[in-house]
Parts: sequence; C-alpha cells; structure tokens
Amino acid sequence: MAVPKVFESEYRLCLILWKNEPISRAKLAKLCNEELGWSRTTTYTVIKRLGDRGVVKTEGSIVTSLVSKEEIQLAEMDEMMKKTFENSLPAFITAFAKQQDLSDAEIEEIRRIIEK
Repeated sequence: MAVPKVFESEYRLCLILWKNEPISRAKLAKLCNEELGWSRTTTYTVIKRLGDRGVVKTEGSIVTSLVSKEEIQLAEMDEMMKKTFENSLPAFITAFAKQQDLSDAEIEEIRRIIEK
C-alpha cells in the first residue's frame, strides 16, 4: 500500500503526534496551539483530513498514527527524487553536497553508508 501524501502543515502536526502518542484530541490541540499557533478547530480539521487519508486514527478522543515518521520521510524522498532529480541518486547527492559544508566526519559517514 502506498504511503498517503502528507502536506507540510500536516507533517508539523504529525511531528507533535509522534512525540506524544497516544494523545487525546484536546491535548493535541493544546500542543498545536502552543507550538504552531493553531486554533482548536484548525487542529481538529487537520486530524480529520489525516484520518480520511489513513495517516492517523481517532478512537473515542484518542489520536494515534497509522503511518510512521520514517515511512512519511521515505515517501517524500522518493517523490522528490523522481520529481526534482529524475530519480537519480547521484544527482541528488551532488546537489546536496554542493549546498552543504560537510565536515570530514560527515563525509566519512556518508562514504560508509554508500559502501554498505
């Protein structure tokens, strides 16, 4: 099954959810207000949208994720690779490396990852 698309504002809610789940809708709304400046109704609307797409579930008033942070990140990376870098990992790595000031330790870590 494909991972549902999660948009930027929805992802920000998910970050809060992943850190605190399972969590009540009211507590999640309070955290979203504190961290994102969202109203309760905005939070509930985003929870509903994510629920409709199968990203979260609400049982009673408790919200839990159905999709992990890693699954969302990988799906987003796949989409970006296809859309922006014509599905070329070398093109992505080249663009990334040009924009970063990588330390020797980071370069060595990337080298180890690639060799695996």
